[in-house]
Amino acid sequence: MATTIKDIARLANVSTATVSRVINDIGGYGDETRDRVLAAAKELGYYKNEAATSLVTNKTKTIGIIIPDVSTSFYGNIVTGIEDIAYDYGYSVILTHAGVEGKRLVDSLKLMVNRRVDGIMIVSIYLNQERQELVRQLGVPTILLSTISEDKQLPYIKVDDYEAMYHATHYLIQQNHQKIALAGINPDDAVAGKPRLAGYLNCLEDNQLAVDDSLIVFGDFSFESGQQAMKQYLHQTMPTAIVCASDDVALGLISVAHQAGIRVPDQLSVVGYDNTSIAWMTTPPLTTIAQPFYEMGARGCQRLIHSITKKQVMTSEIIPFELKERQTVRKLAR
Repeated sequence: MATTIKDIARLANVSTATVSRVINDIGGYGDETRDRVLAAAKELGYYKNEAATSLVTNKTKTIGIIIPDVSTSFYGNIVTGIEDIAYDYGYSVILTHAGVEGKRLVDSLKLMVNRRVDGIMIVSIYLNQERQELVRQLGVPTILLSTISEDKQLPYIKVDDYEAMYHATHYLIQQNHQKIALAGINPDDAVAGKPRLAGYLNCLEDNQLAVDDSLIVFGDFSFESGQQAMKQYLHQTMPTAIVCASDDVALGLISVAHQAGIRVPDQLSVVGYDNTSIAWMTTPPLTTIAQPFYEMGARGCQRLIHSITKKQVMTSEIIPFELKERQTVRKLAR
């Protein structure tokens, strides 16, 4: 015989109304009660009919995730954080990628509406005025991860890219480097490119170091950008250190340096940005700015679910970064 709500209520020592509220994520109960009901349901092998429930509650218990592409490893860490929290709350996720710089964002949003998701998480895609208004018009709870909207009114969770790049540059100055280059930055990228460029420039100026435009090589945060940047440095006066817009840029740069017989860090110091999984697997392991991608995903998902189930207003958060000192930076003699 199939397990009923009455069976769960009897085992959890609560009313059938409470069981119904917990199972359908309606709210009006404490965490201890929720855990007790879910434990009883699990023990009794209860599985509810999600399709039928969604018709009654108008909720699908599904969260939509939109990312730019699937080739960058840190997106996996964000998605894992989202999925872990979603699973704990009985939600499933739908993942779609909107292409470089979100060129297919409109199509991705249409997919989420058609799938009747309860909430949307947009990762690393800048929302200009047109895009942010489109998201608002959907009327679906939405939170941004590692990005912002133009007016900064949509809730977001991200690091302070200005402070992080300033910190990375200052770290190299503390290691007695003065000829510090910047590689792979996209100056047109309002989310990460512009603030990281500003952090680098202001740090040099605050420490009375001249800005050499020839040491700033623009790019698109990719491995290929790092390769191109290093090839350019090889044909001019070499810097002693390079701070990179991403780990991928740093690895591309190091690969060309290795081919040219330049030893890292003995002859060239390199700092990455992101702390992707490959950063500590390289030889030598990469010193880099660590963004807490898993925590971004987990915190964002929890806030989104609380917004859906408890009507809590989502707030924005600047999440701390960390410099991971490994083996690609050498301290110079004064």
